[in-house]
Amino acid sequence: MARIAGVDIPREKRVVISLTYIYGIGNATAKQVLAGAGVDENIRVKDLTEDQLNKIREQLDTYKVEGDLRREISLNIKRLMEIGSLRGIRHRRGLPVRGQHTKNNARTRKGPRKTVANKKK
Repeated sequence: MARIAGVDIPREKRVVISLTYIYGIGNATAKQVLAGAGVDENIRVKDLTEDQLNKIREQLDTYKVEGDLRREISLNIKRLMEIGSLRGIRHRRGLPVRGQHTKNNARTRKGPRKTVANKKK
């Protein structure tokens, strides 16, 4: 396996697909990186030369990926919670942040249902 940005990318897949295994790199960014490095998208990772790998690594250095990106996102969420914004409060309570309704859905954020017992008459 080739190691790029601290991640072992799969050897058997095409380079453009393998780069998406790096946190913060999607399909469009992977294509930009390969175009900047002058590497063909359709070549397999196992067929890359060391020179091509180094060019890809240099291109990726301009992007914020993996640990730095995760750290920045968590600090942004922490900042929202500290200033007490609505988004921060929703994060703290584990509810959907982007305005979705929670009466029927939102099970991914809320977790499994907690049944509330009825009062008998």
